[in-house]
Parts: sequence; structure tokens; C-alpha cells
Amino acid sequence: MKIKFYLIFFLIFLIGCSEKKKEIVIIEGDIREQMFQAYKEAMEHLSNGQNLLAAQKFNDAEIFYPQSVWAPKSALMSAYSYYSQNYYSDAIFEIDRYFKKYPNDKNLVYAHYLKGMCYFEQVEDEKKNFASIDGAKKELEYIIKNYPNTDFALDSKYKLELINSVLASKEIYLGRYYMQRKKWIASINRFKYVLNNYDTTVYAPEALHRLVELYYILGYTEESKKYANILGYNYKSDKWYKETYKIYNKSYVNPIKEEKEKKSIIKKFKTLF
Repeated sequence: MKIKFYLIFFLIFLIGCSEKKKEIVIIEGDIREQMFQAYKEAMEHLSNGQNLLAAQKFNDAEIFYPQSVWAPKSALMSAYSYYSQNYYSDAIFEIDRYFKKYPNDKNLVYAHYLKGMCYFEQVEDEKKNFASIDGAKKELEYIIKNYPNTDFALDSKYKLELINSVLASKEIYLGRYYMQRKKWIASINRFKYVLNNYDTTVYAPEALHRLVELYYILGYTEESKKYANILGYNYKSDKWYKETYKIYNKSYVNPIKEEKEKKSIIKKFKTLF
């Protein structure tokens, strides 16, 4: 009698468990359906150009079923939707949230690339957007280092070269600025910085030429010739090599001597009154 009781009790327990399991499956199925519906609506909004609505719907899809493989995809699609509308801060926020929530997701390289592009698109004026340049460089260099054999790494190298060109142009500008004001050492340091950090950019030949010129002005002929030889060896067909060649002929005007001559003329002129 006791055995029958236990068997009946066990059967009731199994039925109860199966009923609960069935109920959970139904609820899970409903949630999955809501997630797919939200994702579908988000894609429709995206294709219709309603990207901000798409971003919200992708977030809904992620919330409905956070344990599914679609959750990290939804998070990234939300970030992309913001990015495509130039809402870069919102896109970066979504990407950072994705990194924290899905640290082992298979699409991490794309997330880093997208974050890098959010910064890269804001690189217009290095004086105003240094944070954007720094952020872009960090993400692009990370991709090149950790995902070297991907298409993302290839494009990152190209964009990193563009960023380095922007930074090199700033140093060249400052070097010219100091040169015009006869701040010779400050000017030399700027042009050397270009050679040490951005030697693959289009600004390297000018940096070499300016160093030739500056050392010639200061009377360090051997140092001047050293940089002239480097320029001639690497950029013989470049316009800056032709400019450098002029330094060593009689038509070159030394700015220091020119300045002294101007001052002496002014002095003579003042003595007349």
C-alpha cells in the first residue's frame, strides 16, 4: 500500500513537472517570437531609413531574449544603427555595453572596428578632436595587433595611415610656425618628431628638407648634409629634394643674414633723422 502511494505521488510529481516544463516552453516560445518580431521590425526600420527607430527595436530584441545568439547581434545592430545616423556617442555607448555583456562573442573584431569608425568619422580638425584621433588610433591599432589576418586589419592600416598624416601635418605646421619666428630648436624638434613617428607619411620629405635648411642656417653643415643625403636617397624625385638642392647654391638666402641686413638698413635710416 505504501509502495502504491509512493508510485502515485511520484507520478503526480512527474506530471506536475512536465506541466511546469510545458508551461516554461510555451512562455519561452512566446518570448522567442517577440524577439524575432522585434528584430524583424528593426530590420524593416533600417531598410526604410528609420535608423533611430531601428536602434530601439534592436534593443527590444536583445531584452526579450538575452540568452540567445541573437542578443549580441541585436546589440551590435543597435550600435550600427546609431553610427549610420552619426549618433557616434550613442553608438560607442552601445558598443561598450556589448563588450561588457558579451566578452566572448565571435563578432568582437567587428565591434572594435565599428567603435574605431565612430571615432574616425569625427577626425576633421586635430586641434578640436584630439580625443577622436586618440580613440580611433587605439581601436585600429588593437585590431591590427589582435586580428592581423582579417579584412578589418587591412582597412585599419589604411585608416591609421590617414590619421598619422593628420598628426604629421600638425607637427609640420608647428615646425613652420617656429621657423618663421626664428625658434630654431623648437622647429627642429617638431620636424624630427615627424621623422621619428610619421616617417611613412607624405610629410616626411618636407621634414627632412626643413632639417637640412635649419642646420644650414645654424652653421652645422655636416648635419645639414646628412639629412640632405637621406632625402636624396629616399625621395630623389620629390619636389622637396629639388628645394634642398637650392640651399647649396649661391641663390639661397640665409634668413638670419637677411634679418641682420634689414636691421642695419633700419639703423642707417634712423640716423638720417
